[in-house]
Amino acid sequence: MNVEGKKILIIGAGKSGIAAAELLLAKKAVPVLFDENEKTDPEAVRAKLPADADVEILAGELPEERLGEFSLSVFSPGVPVDTPFADRLRAQGIPVWGEVELGYAFLKGRLIAVTGTNGKTTTTALTGQIMRDYYDSVFVVGNIGDPITAEALKTREDSVTVAEISSFQLETAVDFHPQVSAVLNITPDHLNRHHTMENYAALKESITKNQTKEDTCVLNYSDPYTRAMGERCPAHVVWFSSKEQPPEGLYLEGEEIFRTADGKREHVMNIHEMQLLGVHNVENVMAAIAMSLAFGVPMEHILDTVRRFQAVEHRIEFVAEVDGVAYYNDSKGTNPDAAIRGIRAMNRPTVLIGGGYDKQNEYDEWIEAFDGKVKKLVLIGQTREKIAACAARHGFTDYVLADSFEECMEICVRSARPGDAVLLSPACASWGMFPNYEVRGRMFKEYVKKLKG
Repeated sequence: MNVEGKKILIIGAGKSGIAAAELLLAKKAVPVLFDENEKTDPEAVRAKLPADADVEILAGELPEERLGEFSLSVFSPGVPVDTPFADRLRAQGIPVWGEVELGYAFLKGRLIAVTGTNGKTTTTALTGQIMRDYYDSVFVVGNIGDPITAEALKTREDSVTVAEISSFQLETAVDFHPQVSAVLNITPDHLNRHHTMENYAALKESITKNQTKEDTCVLNYSDPYTRAMGERCPAHVVWFSSKEQPPEGLYLEGEEIFRTADGKREHVMNIHEMQLLGVHNVENVMAAIAMSLAFGVPMEHILDTVRRFQAVEHRIEFVAEVDGVAYYNDSKGTNPDAAIRGIRAMNRPTVLIGGGYDKQNEYDEWIEAFDGKVKKLVLIGQTREKIAACAARHGFTDYVLADSFEECMEICVRSARPGDAVLLSPACASWGMFPNYEVRGRMFKEYVKKLKG
């Protein structure tokens, strides 16, 4: 793709926007960074760019007469594309891309892309580690770390890129074409942006839209949404399941993982060989194995990495044991389904921290999953009253509302007894109280470390 000399509008001046600007500068384009928030400080944004970067930075309202200057617009994932502003761009004939599409346009080598509501980060990290242990040039990008635009120009023809892809990023995908894709599961999330489950599921499924029968798509056989996707998938489908045996793929039987292929069944591993907790992580491992096999990695190399792999930060991460109480950081449990997985992984009476930003999710199934395991629920953030009302409807009344994260932690320490667990698994996004779930998780860990002394 030749962008030399072309003026390109980047919407959103955060990490993704900065990475997109740097890529375009390297390709001799003329990026213009724009943020609709009129409080954005252009000099603070400029400080994130290379010292000699010649980039115009705009904030607030973009004058109509300027739209004709741009050949392309690139939206950061957090910026909606169903807004009047995006419609103005389309009306001017300006393509609306996301940073993933921009990065893909300059990507070399082969691509694995992972999406789904839950498990993306662990599955991407594990798959990335398997690739790193086998191939020479490997990049792990997307929501898991660096944007694809930050790494695309470093790739070679023999590179392997493993990308964690969100529904936000798939909204603006055009030519994005992974050789291997995975849709891990579909449960309600981000409905404040996507409005309906049908829209949300369709966006997830669109990760396969440019695939062919030469490619592979890994799908969850036990999820009704992904099961239906398999019937119309343009790629070769390989399944995984923790509940039943699929026609082809990996599945859990008791405590053993098996694989079926070409009408033959083979034993893969016992789940206790893994260091990851919970059935959801068994599913993540099976998906990673399926993708890695499709990429040509021998099974013995895959399993060697699986056995050594530990939980990623903020995903049912053991922090410490203090005075007989185990503390777990599951800050990435940002929706009810993810948080249910966190509860199910606990094997002790649990003091649970919940609440945060309201993504218009419902919490009934999460409360029902407490199942006698959660002894106290400490609620914070915008959703605390909504969750408290839901808990009361289900007969769970041992909850406390906290006004700050510090107060929340003090309540947890007072409530937990030796042999208990304290679990941060909020079932909500962090926005409002924290910039992101990483900051929330690290604050939790810092508090626990101070307790340990």
